[in-house]
Amino acid sequence: MDDPTAPAALNPVDSLESRGGVTAAGSPKTKLPTSARRLLERLSLIGVAQGDSDEVRVQKVTLTLAAEFVTVLSVIWVGTYLALGLPWSAAIPFTYQAVSVVTLVVFARTKDYRFFRFIQIVIIFLLPFLLQWSLGGYVTSSAVSLWALVGVFGALFFYSARQAVPWFVVFVVLTIFSGLIDPRLSASAPTIPMGVEVSYFVLNILGVSLTAYLLLQYSVRARDAALAQSDGLLLNVLPRSIAERLKREPGIIAERYDDVTVLFADIADFTSFAERTSPEQVVGVLDEIFSAFDQLASQRGLEKIKTIGDAYMVAGGLPEPRADHADAVAELALEMQAEFARLCEKLGLGLAIRIGIDTGPVVAGVIGRHKFTYDLWGDTVNTASRMESHGVAGRIQVTQTTHRHLQDHYQFEERGEVEIKGKGLQRTYLLVGRVIAGTS
Repeated sequence: MDDPTAPAALNPVDSLESRGGVTAAGSPKTKLPTSARRLLERLSLIGVAQGDSDEVRVQKVTLTLAAEFVTVLSVIWVGTYLALGLPWSAAIPFTYQAVSVVTLVVFARTKDYRFFRFIQIVIIFLLPFLLQWSLGGYVTSSAVSLWALVGVFGALFFYSARQAVPWFVVFVVLTIFSGLIDPRLSASAPTIPMGVEVSYFVLNILGVSLTAYLLLQYSVRARDAALAQSDGLLLNVLPRSIAERLKREPGIIAERYDDVTVLFADIADFTSFAERTSPEQVVGVLDEIFSAFDQLASQRGLEKIKTIGDAYMVAGGLPEPRADHADAVAELALEMQAEFARLCEKLGLGLAIRIGIDTGPVVAGVIGRHKFTYDLWGDTVNTASRMESHGVAGRIQVTQTTHRHLQDHYQFEERGEVEIKGKGLQRTYLLVGRVIAGTS
């Protein structure tokens, strides 16, 4: 079974331009002429099928371009050995060219990636050893068997790590075998000019090194991109410090916080709005509103906990404790209130938002094994939720505890004692705004 690990690349030519043949987001681009670009794109996509995943697509494009490049490069070996009067040696790279062209044609017609991959790796793996033996060993061939390493790297890149192991073992065996028979081969080696030997040593070393470098760079960049993507997804559901801790210490994460402020917000009469509105518009409205709330919470350094339907929950003072958690949440509540009104006017909605806040101890932790959730528990959470559900549309209702934290810096309207489900009569306050300097 294929085990693709490369990241998606929707445009192979853009990928090639970004760093000389392999994708790299953010690397400087070298623009190709339009005609060359179109030709390169057409050649790279000959084996891509409509239903290919992005990972398989990238592997097909990469292997196709590599095969086409080496096929063209083989002209150097064919021409050189023919010029030196070594037709049998010239026949080996020519055989590679012929087989490669045939497999490329078959691949273009059948899109059979497994067959194409196997044949390409086999010929780039075996023919360099045959060429070296025909030339009389390591020295006179300029160690051309080094090109078999491209097959080893290709197996690692285009197969899984486990599937690449046998290819490496075979390479080691053939390398040892070549060393053992080298004295016998060198005794009947053809005479090759020193300049040609040295030039081909340089060509072989540089060619294999460049191939290895590009594949390794691709893998490193793919790994970094995958890590960045996974970290980004993780941070969408967990606070950064919790995510880092979970990566270091898998298991249950639970902590008690003695003093935090919890906010619940809910859109009044949203159910009836949803019933008379298309699903696309309902989701679009919630996305715009909650995205704005997310940005406000992030700017205040507060932790969004979750959304439940049209309800929004955020907390201050965790997972990193802070002394001004109540003030920060109060400021957020006022900003959410203003932003909600702005969005309703912009979208033409006749909706209102209720907000409830309480301050006190909570337990916070991560639950789940497959879909993590960072959540809060405790009486403070329940009371904040009750402040919202028993609140007034368009207003921010807070408990006495939160009022004590904020009364020196914020203006309130005392609502009086309100019957709260499960709590009985409780004195509550409606947050109006920050105290303006010079006013009492």
